[in-house]
Amino acid sequence: MTAQIIDGKAISQKVRDEVKAHVAAFVARHGRAPGLDVVIVGEDPASLSYTKNKEKMAKEAGMNGKLHKLPAETSEEELLALIAALNADPAVDGILVQLPLPEQIREERVLDSIDATKDVDGFHPVNAGLLMSGRPGLVPCTPKGCMRLLAECGASLKGARAVVVGRSNIVGKPMAHLLLAEHATVTIAHSRTKDLPGLCREADVLVAAVGKARMIPGDWVKPGAIVIDVGINRTADGKLCGDVDTEAAKENAAWITPVPGGVGPMTIACLLENTLIAAERRLLA
Repeated sequence: MTAQIIDGKAISQKVRDEVKAHVAAFVARHGRAPGLDVVIVGEDPASLSYTKNKEKMAKEAGMNGKLHKLPAETSEEELLALIAALNADPAVDGILVQLPLPEQIREERVLDSIDATKDVDGFHPVNAGLLMSGRPGLVPCTPKGCMRLLAECGASLKGARAVVVGRSNIVGKPMAHLLLAEHATVTIAHSRTKDLPGLCREADVLVAAVGKARMIPGDWVKPGAIVIDVGINRTADGKLCGDVDTEAAKENAAWITPVPGGVGPMTIACLLENTLIAAERRLLA
C-alpha cells in the first residue's frame, strides 16, 4: 500500500476561493468588507513573514484590515490598550495577536482581552467553552483546517477510532472536540501515555501534533489509516519535517498529509474563513 497525499495547498486554495466569493457577496449586501487586524510585537523574522502573508491573503480575499507592528519593548498595558481600541472599532471583525509575545507580556491576559466575537484564532475561553459544549463559536484555525482535509479525502468519521497525539489548547484539545462532534471515538495521547505505539496502531484517524521531528515511525500506523501530521519541525540539515516519518508511514496509511504542504496552508485559509464568519455573526447580533 502507498498512501495518497492530501494536498493542503490545493485544498487551501479552494477554501480561499470560497471565502473570496462570499466576501464579494458580503460587500454587495452590507457595503463594506470584513476587517481583519493582525498585531505583532517585536521583529522575529518568521513571525513577521507569517503575519505579512496573512495580510496579503486577506487582501486577496477582498478583506480590509491592517498589520500593527509594535516594538519588542512594548508594555503589556500598551498592547492591551491597542486591543481595547480594536475591540471598539466597528470596522474590525477579526483580531489576531501573533504569538509568541515578548517575556514582559502575559499571553493569557492578552488573549483573554480580545472580544470573543472577534477572536478569529479561536483561543478565547468563551470560544473554547462553546466548542466543548457543541455550540457555535470561532474554532481554532489549525484543527478546523485538519477537519476540512479529512472531509476532502472522504473520511468516514462516524464510529471511527481517532487518536490525537498532543494535548495543547491550540491543536490537540480542540481537535479532539471536533472529531467527537463528528461521532468519532477519540483518545488524546501525550508524552506520558502508556504504550503509545500500541494506541497509535489502533487509530483509523491518527493526528500528530506534538512538535517533535519524526516522533511517530511508520510501523505505528495502522494499515489503511488516515494520518494528519500537524507538526512542523526543522532538522539539523535545515529541512522541514513533520511529527510523522512520512516516507515510512506511506507504506501503511491510506491517506497522509505532507510536510510542508499539508496542514500548514490550511491555517491561514481557515483564519480568513473565521473572519468572514465573525463579520456575518456580528452583523446579526
